[in-house]
Amino acid sequence: MGTGNRELTPGSRTGRSSLESFLREVRACRLCEDSLEHGVRPVLQVGEGASVLIAGQAPGRRVHASGLPFDDPSGDRLRNWLGVSSAEFYDGSKFAIVPMGFCYPGTGQSGDLPPRAECAPAWRQELLERVGTLRLTLAIGQYAVRWHLGTGSTRLTEVVRRWRDFTPHVIPMPHPSPRNNLWLRKNPWFEGEVVPYLRARISEALGR
Repeated sequence: MGTGNRELTPGSRTGRSSLESFLREVRACRLCEDSLEHGVRPVLQVGEGASVLIAGQAPGRRVHASGLPFDDPSGDRLRNWLGVSSAEFYDGSKFAIVPMGFCYPGTGQSGDLPPRAECAPAWRQELLERVGTLRLTLAIGQYAVRWHLGTGSTRLTEVVRRWRDFTPHVIPMPHPSPRNNLWLRKNPWFEGEVVPYLRARISEALGR
């Protein structure tokens, strides 16, 4: 794995650098460079003391351009679901935003490609361990749900429908993308039951 001028492999790091210096390593990663048509630009947000982890899929085209997580209609819906302002959402001491893939993977025939498979095993566990203050994880979309809950090939709708089995520490969620408007219409229980609980847990986790 290329990070800056050093060659590292998972497990080869000695000692524990500060969160800030570790994030510099993450943002300098070039592991998938040859596979990323639009170039390397890791997009994530992590600060000291963050209590809520937002585990999404991977940046989209607009987020890749701006460098700001969920800077798109998906983010507007997500912030509405959470009941938080943009100022709160982009406060790294409150929200850690760590997608399964840090760079925009490009677009396929039916939408954005899946997160790059190399990213999570290379960086994810150690990054989350360095935060150390997380009280709530929002697992958004099938890739994040499988990684955080170990649900394997179980369909996302079934996992989200069983959301009470995973609370209070993890809440599985559909992606807030406009592409999921039909799913939300077919599953009104999500916004009717899960979203009110989600807002209450966010307030609790943030110490409101």
